[in-house]
Amino acid sequence: MNKTDLMAKAPSIAASMAASALSPGVQLPQTRYRAALVSSWDIPAGASVLEVGCGQGDMTAVLAEAVGPQGRVVAVDIADPSYGAPVTLGQSAKHLKATPLGSRIDFRFGLDVLDEAVTFPDSGFDYVVLAHCSWYFASLDPLRETLARVRRWARNLCFAEWDLAPRSADQLPHLLAVLIQGQIEVSGSRGEGNVRTPFSQESLLRVLPATGWHPAPGQAVDTTALQDGDWEVDACATLLDSVDRMAELPKTVRDLVLSQADVLRSLAKERGNTPLPAYSLTARRA
Repeated sequence: MNKTDLMAKAPSIAASMAASALSPGVQLPQTRYRAALVSSWDIPAGASVLEVGCGQGDMTAVLAEAVGPQGRVVAVDIADPSYGAPVTLGQSAKHLKATPLGSRIDFRFGLDVLDEAVTFPDSGFDYVVLAHCSWYFASLDPLRETLARVRRWARNLCFAEWDLAPRSADQLPHLLAVLIQGQIEVSGSRGEGNVRTPFSQESLLRVLPATGWHPAPGQAVDTTALQDGDWEVDACATLLDSVDRMAELPKTVRDLVLSQADVLRSLAKERGNTPLPAYSLTARRA
């Protein structure tokens, strides 16, 4: 499916998501963004795809449309089906499976690809996709191990993540929000947020060759229509208000975090915080 066709189908793909009924104005931009990513990766009809970190299936639905009736998407996530709000992973998957796209998708939740008991056939997939899930890893080490392990199962890697390098001052609230969350996590106060290890694009490019992947040049992706800047500012505020989480930090770290939070509050808007840019790249198995 070419880029024009996939983008044209974004409204119908968005409607297949359970979250669309709650907030269609939020879902459609998220789906269009993912359609642009998949289009740039040139995943053909009939392809087999392993998606790691599928979450509620925003990318899964777009991938299922791209591969067509003869393709398949195995979508895995380490989280339990009860994870997520206001729609859980399990609820979203059930809703998506009931649509025409559902027959192309195999959801597997509570699955850790680093578990030795988990395996797929060597070269069993044409593509493996990690899209906006890598900051969820506890550190770069399990991400590195994951990239090395999935290399056996797929010939091509498609990857997308937020870029820590802002292009404008109005992206600073999003940047500060993710860095504060990452600092709290790495300092020993562990939680279940989406941001645990915010790392740079340059860090990924250092990791990929060491795990057996040859990356092609990356490209910037337009994120201006997305709401993630607001979401991460809100998530950071909730974390800072958690007495238990903050009490777990060493005092020196807590003082530093609180000062950074002061800067965040001075810059952030109540709504309309511009999201960071994102980058997308592909890589071939060595």
